Amino acid sequence: MPTNSRPRQLGPALAAGIVFFASGAVLVLEILSLRLVAPYLGLTLQTSTAVIGFALGAIAAGAWVGGRIADRMAPQRLLGPILLAAGVLVLFVGPAVRWTGEQVRGGDVSAVLLMAALAVFVPAALLASVTPMVVKLRLATLLETGTVVGRLSGIATLGALVATFATGFLLVAALPTSVILLVLGTTLIALGVVLTILLRGIATIAGPLAVAVIGVVASVSAPAPCDVETAYHCARIVSDEGRTTGRTLHLDTLSHSYVDLADPTHLEFSYIRGMASVIDAVKTGPIRALHLGGGGLTVPRYLDSTRPGSENLVLEIDQGVVDLDVSELGLRLGEGIAVRVQDARVGLAEEPSSTRDVVVGDAFGGLTVPWHLTTRETVAGVRRVLVSDGVYLVNVIDYPPLRFARAEVATIAAVFPHVAILARPRVLRGEGGGNLVIVASNRPLGTAEIEVHLSRRAPELDLLADPSAVRGFIGDAQVLTDDFAPVDQLFTPYSQR
Repeated sequence: MPTNSRPRQLGPALAAGIVFFASGAVLVLEILSLRLVAPYLGLTLQTSTAVIGFALGAIAAGAWVGGRIADRMAPQRLLGPILLAAGVLVLFVGPAVRWTGEQVRGGDVSAVLLMAALAVFVPAALLASVTPMVVKLRLATLLETGTVVGRLSGIATLGALVATFATGFLLVAALPTSVILLVLGTTLIALGVVLTILLRGIATIAGPLAVAVIGVVASVSAPAPCDVETAYHCARIVSDEGRTTGRTLHLDTLSHSYVDLADPTHLEFSYIRGMASVIDAVKTGPIRALHLGGGGLTVPRYLDSTRPGSENLVLEIDQGVVDLDVSELGLRLGEGIAVRVQDARVGLAEEPSSTRDVVVGDAFGGLTVPWHLTTRETVAGVRRVLVSDGVYLVNVIDYPPLRFARAEVATIAAVFPHVAILARPRVLRGEGGGNLVIVASNRPLGTAEIEVHLSRRAPELDLLADPSAVRGFIGDAQVLTDDFAPVDQLFTPYSQR
């Protein structure tokens, strides 16, 4: 029922500060939610879309419901408790996502939606309801409605912008996600307590504060899936129980690289042994290699060890991964291995033409190759930097019906005249999934020599090199371009095969 008493007003500075902070908190929460979800479901287009969609839905619902409530109840009675409740829920976001994530790790789209909803919706909706309530408290007369609404809406948008840039460029690089959420939640609680005392009295905060304390304890005790949070990944180093010097680098949901600290020639993963077999078959002596994506730098280490005098340039976007390689995985940067912290597509464009003997593509965002590294334009850039008999090797992951893998082979075959595929036989037959290594060159590949090396190092892999067989594998797959590359939609996760 509408109230007949005019709401108590807030001062203009305090009103602006509340709206600025509440709106900014929504965007901080949205960005951090992506990082919370990624270790369990990967950072795919579906994951990002779900989180953004729930955030926008929460903003719309919160603004709508908050406005209706402000017209029916005294906003000064609700504003403090809403901020306090939002702070408590922010503290529970990390525990809720991580405990749920342990159960749905690597799940399907429904799991993505569940995790996104847990991460964003309710606290964001509460925070979005703040602006219409503050507007109601600031309105002294209907004659200034446009001025008050416009000013506070602009301040809310400014808060969202500042929070977006500050979180993306500063906070994520400086602090773990759990710490940022803890600070954000406790700040909202403190603001809610102050406003509740100012507008309602001190006797009303005992219950909410008790819940807040429980939220802090839950936030601190939640399981941590990362050893290190980098700017892009949740990273863990796992020791190999069967090999004392073996280490596996996990980035989000992917076992990305295996490194033997004592023996860089030990190649644990089958697809890596396949790559090494191809390089050893088609190239002799020192080589100049460009690596699109770094991870644990297994291939650069191998080439540096087996081919003294080689030059390996690694384009790795994540400085945190490089730091982890140096501090935990024994990487020594020097003449043989150089790392440039840069997006691989940007770095590729900066490379001089006809300067690389080998280009290795092994970059992943979750389980898929970042879409802008899959397109015909990227492959053309690879061809440009290769010498006339250079070789391009790219690792992809897919599961039946292998729509992404077939599209990527089609894309590479549209640029290079000679293409082959390395994979387990059942993968090539479309009966299973996993890693596929696509090999391409301007010159014939020398498949007989490759097969000799494969038989010694990776006999579990088959080489599909006959042109008609490669065309059969491609089928009706469409070439990926910068204008059309729906990689996340083409990719089939293991859980959906």
